[in-house]
Amino acid sequence: MRTSDFDFISPLNLLAKFPSQERDESKLMVIHRKSKKFEHKLFKDLPIYFEEGDTIIVNNTKVFPARLFGNKEKTEAKIEVFLLRELDSNDRTWDVLVDPARKVRVGNKLNFEYGLTGEVIDNTTSRGRILQLHFNGTHKDLIKKIKEIGKTPLPKYINRQPEKNDKKRYQTVYAKEEGSVAAPTAGLHFSKHLLKKLEIKGINIVEITLHLGLGSFLPVEVEDISKHKMDSEKCFINNKTCDIINKTIEKKKRICAVGTSSMRAIESSVSSNKNLNPFLGWTNKFIFPPYHFNIANSMITNFHMPKSTLLMMTAAFAGFDIIMKAYKIAIQEKYRFYSYGDAMLIL
Repeated sequence: MRTSDFDFISPLNLLAKFPSQERDESKLMVIHRKSKKFEHKLFKDLPIYFEEGDTIIVNNTKVFPARLFGNKEKTEAKIEVFLLRELDSNDRTWDVLVDPARKVRVGNKLNFEYGLTGEVIDNTTSRGRILQLHFNGTHKDLIKKIKEIGKTPLPKYINRQPEKNDKKRYQTVYAKEEGSVAAPTAGLHFSKHLLKKLEIKGINIVEITLHLGLGSFLPVEVEDISKHKMDSEKCFINNKTCDIINKTIEKKKRICAVGTSSMRAIESSVSSNKNLNPFLGWTNKFIFPPYHFNIANSMITNFHMPKSTLLMMTAAFAGFDIIMKAYKIAIQEKYRFYSYGDAMLIL
């Protein structure tokens, strides 16, 4: 398959700039792969598709305020810094994106509020897209200042300033482990009330951690999909989660991955007998058609951008023809797209 196969006219009028009023009242398209049937529900209807003993896998990563605004030393030019990942806490060096990139070079110093400063010490890619920024002070002081001055890292395409409500809504209700620069958006639809309804019904809710970085969002710039390289993201799967999932596999019950990040995590640690192994490390796994999925037999995801790795994974799971038809229907039925948009359940 080619990258151009995953192109479609992006519906700008359907791009969700704000979340739904209530988390679980976003729209839900239900796709039945075998019958090729489509249903239109609300997310709060989710429990009707699951039974006692089924397992739902969620990503408990927590978004940190990764967007900083500073000024270039001497010229005072305003520079936006997007923190991607901490390379070494001992010397306070981070991989970052800067905007406008053309104004920042190795050796430049940037000044932020509360006396925080950073020096660009390296380009980590040949085209200079990602820079390394070395901050002053202690690590403890740096983290404190980032939390004080950092802004919610809403995706660029939302094209507005973060509001007070974004700090809460651009975070899942089960977020625990801080480390993501983007929310695992399929999980944003779950309310505490909905999770309780699922638990009362006897459905297992298990957690993995995959810290979203640039890996899921870098554009695919090659036409041959197989030549695209994913950026690595940190992942953790514990023994308890593995035990519950493996018992669910043994009982041949439904296993649902919530979001592409959860799916990437579990597909990164499959044993030779097709069970899930504990995992602690980095994954750069890129899933695109054709692909055989080993753990989950259902999936919840949002409506993604054209030619994105997220759309490619969804197509690998649902089937290319089905997913492209689903997107056409979504546009006709005015589903909301992208991070704050609506969801689909693939069965």
